[in-house]
Amino acid sequence: MTDNHQAVYAELAALRYQVPGVLGCVVAGVDGLLVLHDTSTGTEPHDVAALAAGAHGISRTAGAVLQQGGFTEVTIHNQSGYLAVYAIGELALLAVLGDGGLNIARLHLEARTVTARLAELLQLRKVG
Repeated sequence: MTDNHQAVYAELAALRYQVPGVLGCVVAGVDGLLVLHDTSTGTEPHDVAALAAGAHGISRTAGAVLQQGGFTEVTIHNQSGYLAVYAIGELALLAVLGDGGLNIARLHLEARTVTARLAELLQLRKVG
């Protein structure tokens, strides 16, 4: 494992511990392939990566049709929890699983700074 991957794992673990209600984090490519994960739930990380890519795809399409620009984030709120997906540059996604008590506003604040650090660690640059 490279130092960068260890640093990415540290960022994911820190997010999970800093925001109460975060159950796990997954880094995926926009194609839905799993890159790294830090999850303690029974949910399969590969499935979360695929879901993140699907959420990214529909959100990106909505942004284009509505002329609102490129994808930054999307939140899915279900009866018992959350799936929040954030852009990491142009090529990767951070998917965060949360329980029903998750403070989504706090997650958004923390995740936005984490994604910037992840983009640097994974050497992903935003185009344009």
